[in-house]
Amino acid sequence: MYPAELLAPLSAKEARQYTPAPLGLRSAREAVAADYRRRGAEVDPERIVLSASTSEAYSWLFKLLCNPGDAVLVPRPSYPLFEHLARLEAVRAVPYELRYHGRWEIDADTVARAPDDTRAVLVVSPNNPTGSFVSRKELDRIASVCRDRGWAIVADEVFADYPLTVQTPDTEIAMNRNVLSFTLGGASKSLGLPQVKLGWMVVDGPPQECQQALTALEIIADTFLSVGTPVQVAAPALLGGGETIRRQIRSRLAGNVARAREVARRYPSCSVLDVDGGWSLVVRVPATRGEDALALELLERERVLVHPGYFFDFPHEAFIVVSLLPPEGIFADAFERTLRCVSGTAERQR
Repeated sequence: MYPAELLAPLSAKEARQYTPAPLGLRSAREAVAADYRRRGAEVDPERIVLSASTSEAYSWLFKLLCNPGDAVLVPRPSYPLFEHLARLEAVRAVPYELRYHGRWEIDADTVARAPDDTRAVLVVSPNNPTGSFVSRKELDRIASVCRDRGWAIVADEVFADYPLTVQTPDTEIAMNRNVLSFTLGGASKSLGLPQVKLGWMVVDGPPQECQQALTALEIIADTFLSVGTPVQVAAPALLGGGETIRRQIRSRLAGNVARAREVARRYPSCSVLDVDGGWSLVVRVPATRGEDALALELLERERVLVHPGYFFDFPHEAFIVVSLLPPEGIFADAFERTLRCVSGTAERQR
């Protein structure tokens, strides 16, 4: 339930004044810095850059870091967005692997085998859809490689406010590592408000490299000036009041994970993979038919929408990805019908 007055600050009289600030209004950047302080991180507002979305931030960073044809490393499995964003900037998205051994972990060898024209490593923590937080130990290895090879780190932490099975997840993992890094966040997930179009990045690393990056980003941002004045004016109030929304989302996510595990115990041919955080759940199901056919059967027979694993580049079949956001009663019913359907399919195939 969103507070009725939540979006009222968007109509403040200051929003009618247009004073372009390429990196973002100072008041809005200070609000983002205060939000990081909530999580225990001290961030200089001068190193914060506002954008209209995380996707736009990626676009700017590919412009900043890469020449046409260069490569960026992206996790696999992951959300099917990076390849599209990279291609639009004439950049190659080269995957590195996440391996599941009770939890998802970065395969450091696939990072080390990156092509010579790599310019950055993208890490998503928690990852979508695997829900795995990147540990500081994993980032230590990646940061070491980046320092040796002159790469940057782009750390997407848009889901960091939603831990599920870890008490104190590692966040702000790319900061203070003596390597050029960009930590991304946004109102879409942190506030559950994708419609207000506010994202941000924190630039960190060696001072000279940071300043060069900020100078170039200011030119890029000034070319577009895409962040609306109303949302920047409203940022202090929106971010300051965000915990009410986050608390409700976290409660629903935790409830649905618990219900999913309870339901799964009745269907031994299916398994719910461990998840650290985020809004999705990965389920391994019997590989009795292609994931496309399975997803279509669930939609047509049970009126339940799931995503097949290949959407996210899982290494083999059969996986489905389900959203943890539906109301708990609807989720429990849909998840039960999903596992009953796929288990029944398995029985009929025997």
